[in-house]
Parts: sequence; C-alpha cells; structure tokens
Amino acid sequence: MPEKPSSVVNLDATDMAILTALQENARMPVVELARRVHLSPTPCTLRIRRMEQEGIITGYHAHLAPRTLGHALMVFVTVSLKSTDEKTLRAFNAAVKPVKQILECHMVGGGFDYLLKIRVRDMGEYREILGGKLGALPMVESTHSYFVMEEVKEVPFLDVSRARP
Repeated sequence: MPEKPSSVVNLDATDMAILTALQENARMPVVELARRVHLSPTPCTLRIRRMEQEGIITGYHAHLAPRTLGHALMVFVTVSLKSTDEKTLRAFNAAVKPVKQILECHMVGGGFDYLLKIRVRDMGEYREILGGKLGALPMVESTHSYFVMEEVKEVPFLDVSRARP
C-alpha cells in the first residue's frame, strides 16, 4: 500500500476531474474516463498510476447497502481510556483493528478519547461487541453508545474541488 501523503499535494484541474469521475464510478473504462477529462488513454492511465503511487488514490471499493446484507444497526460509541500514554494508545488501536464490526475508529480530542462507528446485525451482536470486546479491554474506563435511528446523510466522496495546493 502506498504511503499516505503527509500534506496536501498539488493537483491540477485534470487530476481533480479524474478523481471526481473515479469517485462517481471507479469501474469506468479508462477510455471513457480519458474522454471525459479530455485526455488520451495513456496519459490518463499514467496520471491514475501516479496518484496511486503518491497515496492520493488508496483503493477502489464497491459501496454496499448494509441493510440488504443484514447489518441493520449502526452504533457510534465513545470510549474513554484509563490512561492515554503511548503504550496504552497503541494497545487499544491494536485491539480494535481486527474487530470487523468496527468500521471506523478515530482518536479525538475532547471529552473522550475515541469515537467508533460500529455496524452490526442487531442488538444481540452489538452486546457481544460491547461486553466481549470493548468492555473486556483492560485500558477502557468507560463507553457510551449512541444508536442511529435514521441515516440522514452519508457521502463516501470527497469534494476535490475544495482541495488546496
């Protein structure tokens, strides 16, 4: 996997058009993509490969409808740790990474240490995650769960027009 850029990279209008088009349809044939961004296929492919190597494009994914696959319950969980020394943070990070139901884990500043986004089948599966995985971690002081009643907006795309050099 390419190294992630540590700062904003310079992208020209054609690069941003390629990124926008790929976010809309990553399965678009390169000939069609090249036509849309006013390039021939070879330079278009070279730009895509460069952005992959620079860590701007980090992968290609299918966007799935969780409810259709039986993952109806989404829960946001705040986690407070007993300590925030480096060893504890690394241990917590390592403990949550293999838990497939945890879709996102963010270390945050504020009234708690981590914010997790969890997607499960039902309350029973969530209870297993909370009690068997999160609550069992010795560094966890407390958790608070917030159950999603309605998903109002979820956008998997970045507005690349707002990227700044």
